[in-house]
Amino acid sequence: MPASIQLIGLPTDINSSFEPGAASAPAAIRAALWSDRGNLSTECGLEIGADIDLADAGDLPLTDDDVAADDQMMHEAISQLGSGTPIFLGGDHAVTYPLVAALAARHGPVNILHFDAHPDLYADFEGNPRSHASPFARIMEGGHAVRLVQVGIRTLTRHCREQAERYGVQILPMAGFDVAQVPVLDGPLYISVDLDGIDPSEAPGVAHPEPGGLRLREVLAAIHKQTAPIIGADIVELNPARDVNDVTAILAAKLVREIAARIYTNAEGGT
Repeated sequence: MPASIQLIGLPTDINSSFEPGAASAPAAIRAALWSDRGNLSTECGLEIGADIDLADAGDLPLTDDDVAADDQMMHEAISQLGSGTPIFLGGDHAVTYPLVAALAARHGPVNILHFDAHPDLYADFEGNPRSHASPFARIMEGGHAVRLVQVGIRTLTRHCREQAERYGVQILPMAGFDVAQVPVLDGPLYISVDLDGIDPSEAPGVAHPEPGGLRLREVLAAIHKQTAPIIGADIVELNPARDVNDVTAILAAKLVREIAARIYTNAEGGT
């Protein structure tokens, strides 16, 4: 049996640039995941609990006012994982930088499949190099990723376009998008899902909604294409205060189940 999957909450929005609220997301996603409204089956036929060992490790006790201390806490959590594979519940997207840096220290530079409306490649956003608009600049400049593929981008500023060229980032914009364009990446693979990458008609509970986005089915199809070992994943930027009837939290919970199934299947050498 493959290693267990650990669910770890990251209740922080210290690096949010517009509207806080993502710190409340882990609790909202958990409530949807374990709710009797649904069940723990996945679309490939596997079930959380019966087939997939998903252990809820709770939230890290982040300070949400000391970035360096919180980064260190995330590094230590990964160093203590043992053979488990983490799925992280953000939190704002700034958490992806320390997570990937720590995982790359264990596994070597990773390949990243990133879903988002925004490329998050700013060298320095509003004076904060650790902004949630900057994690992939920090990752690429630190050499923590071999390849970064960004899916669903539809707000590409001139600066971020230049950053993408500088770091060799592959951007698949929404204009003319087809799931067939998404490559099958080599391992070790990390998956990062910013919920504002999904169209706000399906995921309204975000601080930076951008019309014309991905459908959940497209995100799942791109994830289900992947066959390499997945060493970690995050689901970030849910803002429960902006959600409508918990639909974004429910969508995030489905992503947890489907990513967990992909982790399990890929660890088994499946397709």
